[in-house]
Amino acid sequence: MKLIVGLGNPGSRYADTRHNVGFRVIDSLGASNHIVLRNQLPTAVYGEGTIEAQAVVLALPLTYMNASGEAVADLCAHFSIPPTDLIVAHDDLDLHLGRVKLKIKGGNAGHHGVQSIIEHLGTGEFLRIRLGIGRPASRDEIVTYVLSPFMPDELPLLHDAVRDAGEKIANVLRLA
Repeated sequence: MKLIVGLGNPGSRYADTRHNVGFRVIDSLGASNHIVLRNQLPTAVYGEGTIEAQAVVLALPLTYMNASGEAVADLCAHFSIPPTDLIVAHDDLDLHLGRVKLKIKGGNAGHHGVQSIIEHLGTGEFLRIRLGIGRPASRDEIVTYVLSPFMPDELPLLHDAVRDAGEKIANVLRLA
């Protein structure tokens, strides 16, 4: 079984923000594979199903981004899933909007949600699906930028990136 988690912040206030592209990936995977996230742990909502003949759990943390590790650790423990069977979809300031990259393991690259997961699991040995959101002109604007919605002209690139991320995840599952 694989655990696929999308990072973001819970609540309608954050739903359309750049920081929540990981949530969009999970919503898209759920819709295209008929997996409904109707089950709940104290720290996450999740649904179980199959993608590419692979048993999966799709999940969204109910913790805020910087505490994502708490939810991911709870999910891994609940389903007895090792970090090597974890896939995390998240936003990435270092990639241009629309770019999607797979990262097999490593550090946090400055992402606080990924850092929280590494701290809670005690390892960076999990797969990341990095979705580019671009970077603001000034470092002082980062928090405002990641918590802002996409502009209407950016939405086609966002939709393409979410679809591409789903295809990359399906390919990983196909090869598992």
